[in-house]
Amino acid sequence: MSILDSGLSLNSNVAAFRRFNRVYTRFIGVLDEELLNSGYSLAEARVLYELATRQTPTAKEIAVGLGMDPAYLSRILARFERSSLLKRTTSKKDARSAYLALTQKGKSRFERLNVLSEEQARGILRALPPTGQTDLIGYMSDLERLLAPSTQEEARYVLRPHRPGDMGWVVHREGALYAQEYGFDETFEALVARIVADFLTEFDSKRERCWIAEVNGQNVGHIFLVKHPNEPSTAKLRLLLVEPSARGLRLGSALVEESVNFARAVGYKKITLWTQSILVAARRIYQKAGFRLVEEQANCKFGKDLVSQTWELDLTESGLRRVARHDGRAGPTPTHI
Repeated sequence: MSILDSGLSLNSNVAAFRRFNRVYTRFIGVLDEELLNSGYSLAEARVLYELATRQTPTAKEIAVGLGMDPAYLSRILARFERSSLLKRTTSKKDARSAYLALTQKGKSRFERLNVLSEEQARGILRALPPTGQTDLIGYMSDLERLLAPSTQEEARYVLRPHRPGDMGWVVHREGALYAQEYGFDETFEALVARIVADFLTEFDSKRERCWIAEVNGQNVGHIFLVKHPNEPSTAKLRLLLVEPSARGLRLGSALVEESVNFARAVGYKKITLWTQSILVAARRIYQKAGFRLVEEQANCKFGKDLVSQTWELDLTESGLRRVARHDGRAGPTPTHI
């Protein structure tokens, strides 16, 4: 690319950047004299938020946090004091410094503004289809990561029900990841495909669930809880997977805990799972949840010599007492199917 071409590309990007700013500021009402008809400007609303969510901050801390001119902030704080929204407490260590806190009236005004902001966000998101909501939040996270990487909080995950398109991803990631990490052949992917097909065609919304884990709008894990075909009071835990990029977030524990809570809520007495001994990553997860190893059997599956294992969790009162006494020293564990 020539210097001229590079300059033209930058000019085009600058124009696109400014166009987005115009669309976005108009869309969320930044140009209105009052934010959300609250009686406060955007700057005042941001200062209110800082006062409500920080522990007795100083004016300097708020100015630094918002990147705001101290003189401008001082005028906003003075207005809040005149309106009885703010009180100052002089520091005992430095008489020139004061700690700031909202009064009860100030807290009430913030709560009202916070409700208006929540309603605005819900209204925008409700107008979008589920995939559009996921895309929007993903794009927002990307913008935050690119423009303010030092301020982005530690990655947060969400657990949601399955929706159209998820099952193809489940089969793909199961097949690819277990081939890569454990050398399983295509018969494993075929088994996953059958499990998924059975789940979709026989899905009982009252007693079965699939949870998809997302980080920044991207699928990073899943788990299934389904009815046991021969035991009405027993559920089966299947297809637990966490992507390598999301390991370390305690997602596996969260997925298992969600499954156990659901099983207990809908009246199952027991949960069982079938796995292979080489899948050791979930050992602490299952043991912590109270599962017991009840059976092992050598076999040749998925192109490997393996040891199949069956694990069970008793959800009855006696089982719960046993889990409470559980010391975490059970035998070898794993994940899956």
